Parts: sequence; structure tokens; C-alpha cells
Amino acid sequence: MITQKFSVKGMHCASCSALIMKHLKKLDGVADADVNVATEQAKVTFESDRITKEKMNQVLEPLGYALVSEAGTDQQSPTQEREEPLISEQEKTYFALPLAAMFFVLMLWEIAARRYSSVPNFPFPMEFWNIFSFTVATMVLFWIGKPFLSGLFRFIRFGTADMHALIGIGTSVAYLYSSLIVLIPSFRAYFRFPEETYFDVVIVVIGFVTFGKYLEVRAKAKTGDAIARLLHLQTKTALVIRGDEETEVPIGSVMPDDLVRVKPAGRIPVDGVVVDGSSFVDESMLSGESMPVEKKADDPVRAGTLNTTGTFVFRVTAVGQSTLLARIIRMVEEAQGSRAPIQALADRISAVFVPVVLGLSGIAFLSWLVLGTPVYGFSQALSFALLAFVGILVIACPCALGLATPTAIIVGVGKGAEKGILVRDAATLEGLSRAQVIVMDKTGTLTKGEPELISVHPSSGYEEREILALATAIENRSEHPLAQAFVKFSAGKQITIPSVNDFQAERGRGVRGVIGGKTYFLGSFRWAQERGLSMEKVVSDQESNEGKISLILCSEQEVLGTFFIADAVKPEARQAVSELQKLGLRVIMLTGDRKSVASSIGKQVGIREIVAEALPDDKFATIKRLQEEGNIVAMVGDGINDAPALAQANIGIAMATGTDAAIESAGITLLHGDIGKLVKAIRLSRMTLAGIKQNLFFAFVFNVIGIPLAGGMFYPVFGWLLSPAFAGLAMAFSSVTVVGNALRLRSKKL
Repeated sequence: MITQKFSVKGMHCASCSALIMKHLKKLDGVADADVNVATEQAKVTFESDRITKEKMNQVLEPLGYALVSEAGTDQQSPTQEREEPLISEQEKTYFALPLAAMFFVLMLWEIAARRYSSVPNFPFPMEFWNIFSFTVATMVLFWIGKPFLSGLFRFIRFGTADMHALIGIGTSVAYLYSSLIVLIPSFRAYFRFPEETYFDVVIVVIGFVTFGKYLEVRAKAKTGDAIARLLHLQTKTALVIRGDEETEVPIGSVMPDDLVRVKPAGRIPVDGVVVDGSSFVDESMLSGESMPVEKKADDPVRAGTLNTTGTFVFRVTAVGQSTLLARIIRMVEEAQGSRAPIQALADRISAVFVPVVLGLSGIAFLSWLVLGTPVYGFSQALSFALLAFVGILVIACPCALGLATPTAIIVGVGKGAEKGILVRDAATLEGLSRAQVIVMDKTGTLTKGEPELISVHPSSGYEEREILALATAIENRSEHPLAQAFVKFSAGKQITIPSVNDFQAERGRGVRGVIGGKTYFLGSFRWAQERGLSMEKVVSDQESNEGKISLILCSEQEVLGTFFIADAVKPEARQAVSELQKLGLRVIMLTGDRKSVASSIGKQVGIREIVAEALPDDKFATIKRLQEEGNIVAMVGDGINDAPALAQANIGIAMATGTDAAIESAGITLLHGDIGKLVKAIRLSRMTLAGIKQNLFFAFVFNVIGIPLAGGMFYPVFGWLLSPAFAGLAMAFSSVTVVGNALRLRSKKL
């Protein structure tokens, strides 16, 4: 059993996707099929030894659809894929729209002339106008309207109807009736049909629908901008060092462990680790960070990020589909093509929508003939019946309904990717919008997850720089995790580090070394006491109760100073917690650390509800308890240590600091380990869900009002009857409005 994504040809609306899914799922060997109208892709799970793409197409092609390629493997670039249908629709629009606009104006003129004596009569002889209209309508229907006629023929042959079938049926009926009236006058006279023709309806409906389709395709092309920008980050060549030569080679020729040079203003071609040189790298497209990040020896660099002014050499660690950029692109594509739970209602309605509309149009036609003839006469009733029949078919096309959810998801997921918020699927994004409780791990989430030298307290008679140089010199020889805290702190203050002799480490106590012929000790408070030194000069270890580790620097005679080390709170943590609480969320810290440490961190960041000293099983149980209380819970952790709790939570959110594995496992990943992105992720999810609800509301209301209006239900009481020309205009712009509303997300601030 394998799962593959295919690009789909011939898909136009939600009923198309429902039809394709229905027929694919019926095939022997196909376990599941999911078709997305916005991305025009199908994800099919099937047994490759029992069924192939060719066999699937044998079923789909007679219906007007085809799986044309495995998504992402064809030779066309995403830009080309978006431009080809856009160019095709543009050419049709340039021909049809001016004609539609002209006939629309003349139609309004004719209507006004009938109602108002001040408006002059129609300026053309009717015989000439009918022949001219017949000629134009024939060109428009059989060229521009060819897809609609194809939909009509498929409906006649297979009994399957989509948007094109609805338009095809309506315009064909109007065209055939009008042609009989014009070309066979005896036909009209024999049945005493009215002289009125509907060529203008054919021209205006097809013209406006085509124009709407062009605007829709153009708008939909913009929804994929996030993927296009990510793909644009992929370079085609790399400057590889082999032997003593630097050679520019295609990106496909770069291998792991190759040495690659990056010049100023160059884009990094693959993932790697810096081995020589340094620079500042702009990682904004991958992480959302606006400021360039310093890169020096042993620092990781990522494909697609932009070098600024320096030059450096890095060793390749990942190429091709293994790079972080490729994985992000893959994840965003998967998420944009996924189906949100809220879409289920729209899918169910779309599946039965077209048959229902066909039934309603037939009922409206017969109702006008049967009930309208005694009141308005046969001629007028037939005219109303034809207008109602065509109007319902045109206005009720389910395009807006089908586009409502996927377009908002595509834009929302893309905007998140640009801000360093990676969403695995649409269900996760929808779920996060409904979250009520945010549970946070401490280490690596609220804190930096690594020891940091917080404060230096020299004893009387000593300077900070002096004791810092001595302590760092000793720790520089140590392999203990705390040693790096001294090295980084001193590097920031540009401290000159003296040389050390006779370095020794005593397990559980500390380190010692000889500097300038004098022995110095750096270790625990207890070790200093054991040496018989006076501890009066030592700063109070009250800070130790707040989770800070105290280290004492002393000589053989006296204490020189005290250092405090801690896992420091992230700068953005307090503001993030405050904003989460303002959003109405209950924020809980869940940590395995001591209560005193957790309480101290909680005070610093503003979290009042704390669960401390929790083992992995305890964390799992805590999440489950919160859920049993009726809460939708989002858990934020590092994606590995908190695996049971992350899996149990309704939404698992991983901090991507230090590991890429989190991206593959979490529902949402926050790049750069920035907890501030969590606030943006929640705002994004709420904005996206709000956009979906707005779109669905608009699509439903549009049809609830439009269908009875087009059917003439309000005419006997209010005199309201919607012309098919206006129905075509309204239908076209309903889809454009839905896509446009989704695109508004791009400009909103998170």
C-alpha cells in the first residue's frame, strides 16, 4: 500500500472533487482518495500491484478528468503551472468580456425602454439584431463555452454533472430555443411561442463566468506564493572545494562531507556546519527572524538562507530532499493540501448539490408553466420559466462552496511558514484555534535549555574582570557542561584568558589549576568549606533556591568571588505568556524540575499554575486529566523528552531548537525555538478559522438567497426576478470574493 499525490487535469469546482473521489474510491485496490479543488491535486492510497495511474485514468478520462503526473515530479516549475491556465483564461476573457459587457449594456437598455417612456427604443431592427446575436452567441458558445458543452455531453452520457454541466445545460437550452425562434419562424408561430430570444443571456453568462474564472485562477495563483518563495530559495549550483580547486558544480552533484565555500551575498546551497571563516546569515525566510544570525566554526547553516558580507567554508551534512528547506517545503505542501474537519459539511453538501440544483431548476420551469400560465398567460409564463431554469443553473454553481476552506488553509499555512511556524495539516491548524489550555514544558521552551552565567560577585579587593579571567581559564580546560557558560560570557566581554597548568577535575566538587604559579579552585560551596576557608565573603546562596547554581572561586588562602549559573529564561517568554493569557488561554507550566526552580521561573514569566517534579508518565497523566475536564489542550515541548504528553495532547507543538526531528513529529513546529511564535500561531489559526467560517457563510447564504431569487419565487409578491445575466455575474464574483477573502490573511498582522 502506497500513498501518492497527483496533479489533476480538468477539475473546476467542489462537485468535481467529490465526483473524482467517488469514482476513485470505487476502484479495486484503492484504499482512500482525497481531492483538493484549490491545489488541484489528488492524494491516493492504493495497492500498486493491483492498480496503476493508467487504470485510474481509464475511469476518470471519460468524465473529463485525468491524473496527469505525480505532484512535484513533473518538469514544469510551479510558476509555469500557475501561468498556463492563467494565460488560457486570459485569452478567452479578452475575447468574451467586451462582447458580454456590450450585450449586458444593451440588455439593460432594452429593459429600461420597456419600463420607462423617457428611454428611447432599441436602436436596431429586431431581425438584424437577432441574426447578429445568433452569430456572436454561436462563436461564444462553441469556442469560449466549449468546456461547458463538454460538461453537458458528459452529463448526457454518464449522468455525472459538475459546474460546467450546469452552465452548459442552461446556456444550451437558451441557445437552442432562441435559434429555433430565429431560424424557423414557423416553429414559433405553430406553438405560439413569444418572439423574445435569449442569445444575450448565452453571451453574457459565458462571458461573465469566464471572466470570473480568470479572476479566480489569478487569485488562486497568489495563494501558492509561499511555496513559490520557498522554492526560489533553492540554488542551482554550489562552489565545492575538491583538492586545491574550487569548482562550481550543479547542486545535484554535491555530496555529504564535501567542503563548500559561500561568498558574500550568496545563498547557501545545502545544509552543513561551518569549518572555516565567519559571517552573518539572513535566515528570515526559514525562521521568520528579521535579524541576521552570526555563524562561525561549528555552527550549522541551512540551505536557502542568505549570506551577508563575510565568506566561509562549511562541510555538507545534508543534500537534496534531506535538507531542512526541502523538508519544510514538503511539509507546507502536505499541509496546504490537507482537509480541515470543518470542510466535511461543505463536502457533504457539494456531493449532492448538483443533482439537487438540476431538480430545482426543473421544478421551477414546470411551476412557472403550470402555475404561471393562468395568471400571466402562456407566452409570459414560458419566458419566466426559461429565465428561472437558466438562472438557477447558473447562479447555483458550487465553486464558492468548494473554495471556501482550502483557499483559507493554503494562505494560512503559507503565511505561517513565512513566519517560522510550520503546520503539519489543516486539522491541527483548526484544532489550535479551539485550544483552551496551553501546557508548557520549562527547559528549552520557557528557558534557553543551556547553562548561562547570570551574575558575577567579586569579593572585596577583587575586580569582576580579574576573577572572571581566572575562572574562565580553569573552566576552559573542563569538559563539564557548565564550562561553556564561562567561555561564552567571557567572550562577550572580550576577557583575555591566561594559560593554565596542572589542571585537575574532582568529580562532584569542582576543578582546579595553576595560573601564574598560584593554585585556584572553582567549585561548590561545600568544597570551599571543606578546605577550611572563611565563607564570610561569599554572597548568600539565596539565589540557589531560585534554581541558580553557585560556584565559588578561591585560592588556597581566601575566597575571590561567587558565580551564579542558571538556565536563563528566554527574553520573549514573559511577553508571550502575557499575550496568551490576554487571548483567554489558561497557561500551565509542566516540568520535571524542582518546585523551587519551577516556582521561580513561573514568577519570572507570569505563570501561576505550575506542575513540578513530573516524570514523563506524570506529564501524560496531567494532559489526560485536563482533557477529561473538558479542555482542548495544546502541549508545547521539545518534541522528544515530552513525547508521551505531546502525543496525548489535542495539539502537539514542538520547539525546533537544536533538532530537526521535531519537525517530523509535531503537529506544529516553532522554528528558532521562539516561544513568541506560539502567540502568532494561535492568532494565525484563529484568523484562518474565522476566514473559513466567513467564506462558508457567504457561500451558503449566496445560494440560499440566489436560488429562490433566480427561480422567481419573489416575483408574484415583490416583482423581483433575477436575470440569468445577473446570475452569471453574481456566480462569477462569488468565487472571486471567497478567494479574495482568503487572501486578506496575507496582509493581516500576527
